[in-house]
Amino acid sequence: MRILVSADMEGATGVTWTDDVLPGTEPWRRWRRVFTGDVNACVEGLVAGGAQDVLVNEAHNDQRNLLLEDLDPRARMLTGRHKPLSMMQGIDSGVDGVVFLGYHAGAGEEGVLAHTYLENQVTGVWLDGVPASEGRLNAALAAEHGVPVIMVTGDDRTCADAATWAPDARLVPVKECVSRYAAICRPPAVTHPLITTAAREATARATRHEPRTGPHRVEVEFDATHLAAAAAVVPTVELLAPRRVGFDADSMTLAMQAFKVVTAIAAGAVEGVYG
Repeated sequence: MRILVSADMEGATGVTWTDDVLPGTEPWRRWRRVFTGDVNACVEGLVAGGAQDVLVNEAHNDQRNLLLEDLDPRARMLTGRHKPLSMMQGIDSGVDGVVFLGYHAGAGEEGVLAHTYLENQVTGVWLDGVPASEGRLNAALAAEHGVPVIMVTGDDRTCADAATWAPDARLVPVKECVSRYAAICRPPAVTHPLITTAAREATARATRHEPRTGPHRVEVEFDATHLAAAAAVVPTVELLAPRRVGFDADSMTLAMQAFKVVTAIAAGAVEGVYG
């Protein structure tokens, strides 16, 4: 049994604040160790459940946050940026299931550090007409490869969202959202055993299914008109409203590639404090 772990940081145990996840800050140095602990707790459970190979794909920010020297030696780690499938790199390598660890709610929704790809500029994303978090987008990409999402960890809002796009997955809320920057948190001594138990149970759900192929529609709303205008210069991307663009793609892989281009161009168009 081979399992992929897509590891984001905003939904990790104890994380609530910008500096907690901003590489180079003092809080980040503290929380990256707890984040690594979340991953290790997951690996422990997956191996106990029968996984022979666990590939951990770093999915946060510069994708160099986990501490390799502290990683459970039974796992392998894919670290660094510019991966063709980004957060989901490795989903096409024949894995039997995927874990979304440390995930968060989507842009425009309530949740600790909620966002979708861009921290501030994206105010909403829709996949085939349904509001889409990174989890929903990534789950659709996993489905295209026939890989089930077997487990999701994050705050309680993330888990509520995940129940709509991964109803069979084990859900582990490691904190309770109070606001975008506050949460009721449980310590690692509590959350890590919960993660381990859920991961062990989740391996029973690691059964590949028929790939779900077909076209998809993605729409993205920004917080400023010039960002939408910048994104609309991409061929196939249509300006739908002053702050909203949309595009169609023949597959989820192509949809995610186009989405990456749209968000990258929008991020490059941000100007100073006015955005």
